[in-house]
Amino acid sequence: MEPAAIGIFDSGLGGLTVAREIARVLPDEPLVYLGDTARCPYGPKDLAEVRRFVVEIGSWLESQNVKLIVIACNTATAAALSLAQQVFSVPVLGVVEPGARAAVMATRNRRVGVIGTVGTIESGAYSRAVRALDAGVTVFSAATPRFVDIVEEGLRRDVGPVEDLLASASDVFIRPSFYELARDYLDPLKRNDVDSLILGCTHFPLLSAAIGQVMGVRVHIISSAEETAREVAETLERRGQFSQANGPVVRRFATTGDTTEFERLGSRVFGSPLGAVEQVPLEELEVLSPSASLALSAGPTEETACA
Repeated sequence: MEPAAIGIFDSGLGGLTVAREIARVLPDEPLVYLGDTARCPYGPKDLAEVRRFVVEIGSWLESQNVKLIVIACNTATAAALSLAQQVFSVPVLGVVEPGARAAVMATRNRRVGVIGTVGTIESGAYSRAVRALDAGVTVFSAATPRFVDIVEEGLRRDVGPVEDLLASASDVFIRPSFYELARDYLDPLKRNDVDSLILGCTHFPLLSAAIGQVMGVRVHIISSAEETAREVAETLERRGQFSQANGPVVRRFATTGDTTEFERLGSRVFGSPLGAVEQVPLEELEVLSPSASLALSAGPTEETACA
């Protein structure tokens, strides 16, 4: 029997930035990643709907022999982390708290900015996570949904390694239309004198150079991928669940959408070839277990109370 894997999911390609960091920190760990590209993006969707997606995908991952689940999507973490932790029999980690922790440690003036999708920002998840760690830190938030589109467009337009996209991201923002968009999004945060900015969407690390250029060198740009990978490693260590490498490490990638496109674009984000990508039909995900269905009918969780 194959060793239990780390299960990771996102609404699409962005969570591969988290998977990439987990693979770097834990090279001997098998991974199972599902990108729900057929229903991407999650950001504009009602959070109750996102909660249903989380339960469906988490149920599928449990059936794939995983020992831990990472919700590598800020919107999904905000909508349903505590619900998932109640429903599933394995530990479930999100990306919000690790990013919040890094911001609290980095800020000097105790003024932190957060950018993300509409769903993430309206949930207030980052504000609550930061205040839980340090009630004296003030959080300023801004929804920046067009940044997701820019990353997706850039990945489809460029054919080189993703590092080329990262290197040229600053040039993209020199163009008047993109600079104007970035200024409209980010100037309110600059006026509030934030000295740390959380990239509250897993797509945004691919634009970190451009975002950093607009914010200025004084602002510390924080991606939660590294912190999340560290938390995964610490959790597995505490539970004594590190895999013992006996041969090639199996990393499986699946999508609810087009497998060919996911393999092509995802390989660029992940930094190495994904190999054959599996197709997971939505019909397969929509068959929930009785316990998951009961949890969904129980009402909103703490994360969605203010949405």
